[in-house]
Amino acid sequence: MAENYYNPTYTFLNTAFSGQTSVNQVQKLIESKVCTRRRKGFFWPEEGKNEIVIFIDDLNMPQKEKYGAQPPIELLRQWMDNGGWYDLETKEFKNLCGISFLTAMLPPTGGRNFVTMRYLRHFNLIYVEPFDSESLIKIFSNVMEWYFIRSPKPFSKAITSLKDNLVVSTI
Repeated sequence: MAENYYNPTYTFLNTAFSGQTSVNQVQKLIESKVCTRRRKGFFWPEEGKNEIVIFIDDLNMPQKEKYGAQPPIELLRQWMDNGGWYDLETKEFKNLCGISFLTAMLPPTGGRNFVTMRYLRHFNLIYVEPFDSESLIKIFSNVMEWYFIRSPKPFSKAITSLKDNLVVSTI
């Protein structure tokens, strides 16, 4: 679920949400990286690091509960609104400092849900327009040509002549 990247000044945490992502899972994962207590109730990334960058892929994948909330997203929103959340064991508020979030998601379809504006207001949104068919054909054709040229064993003419059909089939 998580992958680390070593950098001397900041910590990086990479994770992806799914339909089965639970709020406790997310909280424990983030707390495992923001664990250095500098004073009562205030926690920072590991010693010697000033910040943690948390990347969450498929942000809109957690299932909605009965009343429409997505608990993992509500936990993140609580941090963005209040700077922390309540400890699962002691029930005391934990201020989590030095965190930056970066997220990605596809439009809400096929198991992906709408994310509330109440949460999205905390982000700068960037939308990338899907490529048109002509652009995709050009991209995949160039990739196939490069592959045929760079291959250690040359492909037969019968195989290379299938390039256009392979590109159309891929798209």
